[in-house]
Amino acid sequence: MTDRKDSGAPETWAASAGRRPEWTRNRQGTGGIVNPPLWRASTILYPTIADMDAANEKQDETLFYGRKGTPTTWALREALTGLEPGAAGTMLFPSGVAALTSAILSVVKPGDHLLIPDSAYDPTTGFCNGLLKRMGIDSQPYDPLLGGDIASLFRPETRLLILESPGSLTFEVQDVPAMAAAARTAGVTTLLDNTWAASHVFKGIPAGCDMVMQALTKYVGGHSDVMMGSVSAVPGHFERLRSATWQLGHCVSADDAALALRGFRTLPLRLARHEQSAMAVATWLKAHPLVHKVLHPAFPDCPGHEIWKRDFSGASGLFGVTLKVGSRADAPRFFDQLHHFGIGFSWGGYESLAIPTSPEKLRRVTRFESPGLSIRLSIGLEDPADLIADLSAALDRMETLA
Repeated sequence: MTDRKDSGAPETWAASAGRRPEWTRNRQGTGGIVNPPLWRASTILYPTIADMDAANEKQDETLFYGRKGTPTTWALREALTGLEPGAAGTMLFPSGVAALTSAILSVVKPGDHLLIPDSAYDPTTGFCNGLLKRMGIDSQPYDPLLGGDIASLFRPETRLLILESPGSLTFEVQDVPAMAAAARTAGVTTLLDNTWAASHVFKGIPAGCDMVMQALTKYVGGHSDVMMGSVSAVPGHFERLRSATWQLGHCVSADDAALALRGFRTLPLRLARHEQSAMAVATWLKAHPLVHKVLHPAFPDCPGHEIWKRDFSGASGLFGVTLKVGSRADAPRFFDQLHHFGIGFSWGGYESLAIPTSPEKLRRVTRFESPGLSIRLSIGLEDPADLIADLSAALDRMETLA
């Protein structure tokens, strides 16, 4: 997979990435189609043994076997690689969790030590406390706001620093450049979960990270109809990542890759709308008398806001809210009569979602406290006025608890 070339603005790259002429031109070379074709394949046939042997030497560059990819998946990999300048390549996985776990396994071995932020995505923590623990790998949680002081936690056996910025559910923004620099000085690999920013409003590899993952299920897919993850990596780390990916047997279908490519084309435009609408909803919520706090990196009272202002070019549509009233037991009162918000996991699709959260149950190093019900909102592409009206009615239902 090649590095991104000088292709202008993000919208221009999104429209053109992965559309190599050799993947889209007709056999006569006189024209072509807009989108890379849908190449479904398991077995690849060779005219001769010599051709098969030649393909075996270049499994990642030519048709070899369906699991190693076709032009449809190569096009998506190339497009995603271009989102992270400095990446040597990108690998695809059947889910975001598979991407995270494979990236981790490409680095650590029994006896190693890794660091994971206390605000990390719950399945990441679950993997570290489950399979990795059984493998004899020590996973240590840390305060996500340590910044460059993370170096004080490094041990001789520390191999990996996991970053997630903003943090899951509570949206603390980490000082990724300072932490990546500290890790590099100590010879520790860095892995950033960059799903919230979609490698669009923040880029992890230019900030110093070795590997950057996304749950493509979210903003890149954008339509709540595909499960997929990706990891982009710098030279050296990419080769190990690719080897681990193939050994673990991970691959994605051409059909799913085509759906992700379709979402990729409109990512900059959709993300701008998600940001605009989310800011409108979050600003309205912040002024509501029943709202205790809005957990959004763009607000000055969000931990790490100044870092967000320094490092990010924008925001996405996911944020948290804590209320002054209610508890998890009162969630049906707030959620069950919502009209424009769906109740469901995931986020980043065109539709708005809302779920209750309990971050305090997940913390092991830092504390999270809320006087009332905690909520996570994913703002979709609906009119924000309709979403505000829906939330206003939900908060009216909570008024009796005040």
